[in-house]
Parts: sequence; C-alpha cells; structure tokens
Amino acid sequence: MSDLPRKAVTRTAKLAALPIGFAGRTAWGLGKRIGGRSAEIVARELQQRTAEQLFKVLGELKGGAMKFGQALSVFESALPEDIAGPYRAALTKLQEAAPPMPVRSVHQALAERLGEDWRDLFDSFEDTPAAAASIGQVHRAVWHDGREVAVKVQYPGAGEALLSDLTQLARFSRLLGPLIPGMDIKPLIAELRDRVSEELDYGLEARAQKAYAAEFADDPDVFVPDVVHQADQVLVTEWMDGVPLASLISDGTEEERDRVGQLLARFLFAGTARTGLLHADPHPGNFRLIKEGSPEEWRLGVMDFGTVDRLTEGLPPTIGEALRLALAGEADEVYEMLRTEGFVKPTITLDPQAVLDYLVPIIEPAGADEFTFTRAWMRTQAARIADPRAPAHHLGKQLNLPPSYLLIHRVTLSTIGVLCQLNASVRMREELEAWLPGFAASEEALGESTA
Repeated sequence: MSDLPRKAVTRTAKLAALPIGFAGRTAWGLGKRIGGRSAEIVARELQQRTAEQLFKVLGELKGGAMKFGQALSVFESALPEDIAGPYRAALTKLQEAAPPMPVRSVHQALAERLGEDWRDLFDSFEDTPAAAASIGQVHRAVWHDGREVAVKVQYPGAGEALLSDLTQLARFSRLLGPLIPGMDIKPLIAELRDRVSEELDYGLEARAQKAYAAEFADDPDVFVPDVVHQADQVLVTEWMDGVPLASLISDGTEEERDRVGQLLARFLFAGTARTGLLHADPHPGNFRLIKEGSPEEWRLGVMDFGTVDRLTEGLPPTIGEALRLALAGEADEVYEMLRTEGFVKPTITLDPQAVLDYLVPIIEPAGADEFTFTRAWMRTQAARIADPRAPAHHLGKQLNLPPSYLLIHRVTLSTIGVLCQLNASVRMREELEAWLPGFAASEEALGESTA
C-alpha cells in the first residue's frame, strides 16, 4: 500500500479539524468579548490562533495541503506584521521541505518506473532526499556518465492526495480567506485543482523544462538545468547548486536580494517572451541565486516546470498597452480596453477615472526608474482593497478577471509577493520595456530595446 493513501484517514482528520478549531476559537472569542475585551483585539488574537493551526497542519502534510500552503506562502507579505511575524518561518518552510518518503518506498518506486536494474543508471544515489515538495521528493545522484543529477520521484498516490486535500480545503475556503486580506481563496484552490493533472505528468514537465533549458543555454542571467532522463513519475535533471531564496529572504545581504529580485522580474517577462511558456509556480523554493563571479554575473537558477501556461504568442499585448496608458493617465482609453478584454462586464458601468484611481497605486512599480518592494507596501495595497469602507473595495468587487488572464494574474501577483519578501529594489520599468509587448511607446521602440 502506498504511503499517502495509507494515511488518508489521518490527513482527512487533520484538515477537517481546521474548521472545527475555527468554531472553537470563535466561541473563545465570544467569551472574551463578553468579558469586556475590545472586538479589534479579540479579532486579532482569533486570527493569530487560526493562522497558527493552519500553518501547523499544512506543514505536516504533503499533497494538496502543502501545495496550497506553498501558494499561500508567497502572499505572506500581505499579512499584517503581527500575524506574519510569528509564522514566517513556518510559511517559508513549506517552500523547502516536507516529511520524506521511507527509503524502502523510494527504491520500490524507482524499480517500478526505471526497471529492477535502476541502480545501473547511476554511479551513486543518495537515499536521503535533498528536497521535498507537494507531489514528490528530490534525491541527489551521479548519472552513469558522471554528471551530478537531481532525481525527482513522485509520491505513490500523489494524485489522489492532491485532489482529496484540495476538495477538503475548498469546503472551508471562506474560513481561510481572512488570512490574506483582499484575496479570494476559493479561485486559488480551484485553479490548483485544474492544474493537478498537468503537474502529475512528468512528460509534460520534461518537455517544458527542455524548452526553457535550450532557450536559456549559456544565458548570462538565467540558468535552467537540462533534462537528463524521464520516465513515468520519475524525472532526472542536471543538479543545480545555489542559495535558496528562502535563505536570502531571512538572511540575505541587500546586494544579494536586489540582484535576485532584478533577475526574478526579468525572468517573469523574458521567460514567456522567449519560450512561449509561462513558469506558473513562482514560490521561493523553485529559485536559487547562483553566486559565481562578480555580483553583476550572479544568475537566477530556475527549477520545477510542472505548472506552465502555454502562451505561444507571448503575454497579451493588451497588458502592456493598458499599463502604459494607465501610467500616462489615459483613463478613458484604459477603461475601453478593460471592457473589450472582459475585465468590465457588459452589464456593468463604471467611472473610468475611478477605475484608473484603483489601478494607479498597484502599478506604481512600473512607473518608477527603481522601486523598492516592501511588505509594508504590499500590506497597504491589500488593506486598501480589503477594507469594506474603502472605494477601492467596492470597485474591485465589480471588476471581472477573464479566465485567460487568471494564471497570468496569479503568477504576476505571486512574483510581486516574493519581491516584497526579498525587500528588493528593482528596475521594473526596464524589464517591461524590454520584454512586455505593448508597453514600449511603439513596436519599433520595443524592437530596439530587445535587440
């Protein structure tokens, strides 16, 4: 029996305990209110206790629970500091580690997927995993030709666990929503479910990673390990050393954080422009800073191409055009573009200037020569949209997110969340002018900037 299904009852019980725990804490809060404590203080304590239990449970589970935790962790910078502070370590831990599979199960999986003589493919194989994630774990090894490699082995029963966990989480997404102000948790969970089948298919992942590795071969800024071998539920790629972003977030120097932030912004736009694929899982565990040579020669190492969006024509030019016009204060033109693309439904009528006022604070980084992304800035944006008394809250609820833009929106927002965690100073406009169609003043200017 595989490891994950064997623990299904325990996993379900832990997830089911989250809403039960929330109900108990609500009763506790009511008691505190009756005892004379203010509603604001009680609400904050209630939120802290809910966050504590959520992060604890997610940290103990693989499958969809951990994947949700990883997706949630990139929005940590939007949390109020007194909530985020105590649990930042728990959140970032979700990006790097999970309880490993027993060695016996790893060997059995490799024998089933690579053949009984699987050891002949390797000069050496480390039984202790180097990393673990939501659907598999990675082992360091030496391929039979002497190359150091990373061997990703999918957890037995990972697909069933993912779907089961995400179904459970969707049932009480309303209770999780208050943890991230201004963010609707339910569509995030629904999107994760939609991507499960793709992420479980290591053949799709191998093809996407090969495309990126070929495009960025010998690139001065980005390194993507090449695929060495792929079989059902096993993926072997080149090994990549480097400093994890989680380490830079907690202990990195300003120089390191600024460099990796710039490269992360560059990869967000250049990756899609150059490959027609959008790397759609930008949590810190999937990136490394490769510190070789001088600081200006440090590169961004990128891994895990299990979730990608296929945009053969690159990012839609409408994004760049609307962004450029919004920065220029062209309210009417921006509003018409948003209506045409479906961001404003035909049945809704909004004030163009109010829409522009809603957008301008969010797009501030794109208009500056250099912008420092901070948790405080992210929290301000989240609070502005989440506050029911604020005009931005009411306007935001009337806007629509077309399905074709859903993943682009989440990836962009997630990358900004990571930049805020890094507290990185980034020349965002420079990257937009070079790589985002429609953002430069004209197609000729765009061509010159990418030449």
